[in-house]
Amino acid sequence: MCRSIKTLRPPVLPEEATEEDIRAAALQYVRKVSGFREPAAHNREVFHRAVEEIAESTAKLLQDIEVRGSARSAGANPPARESA
Repeated sequence: MCRSIKTLRPPVLPEEATEEDIRAAALQYVRKVSGFREPAAHNREVFHRAVEEIAESTAKLLQDIEVRGSARSAGANPPARESA
């Protein structure tokens, strides 16, 4: 994995990832997979389209993922406690 890509979900990231965080990770991913830091003119459109598509998918993933023990998942459906 590209060492520049950081985990974008709690508890690793204390706050929700920003659009900038997500796009930066998508850009690093596309750079790693394509082998290009900056694409040539004839590849620029497809390179930037890939970054946008990956950023969208990443944002959806982070929005929908459930992290056990996080405040978001703990408050959503707290486990039922049995009384002694």
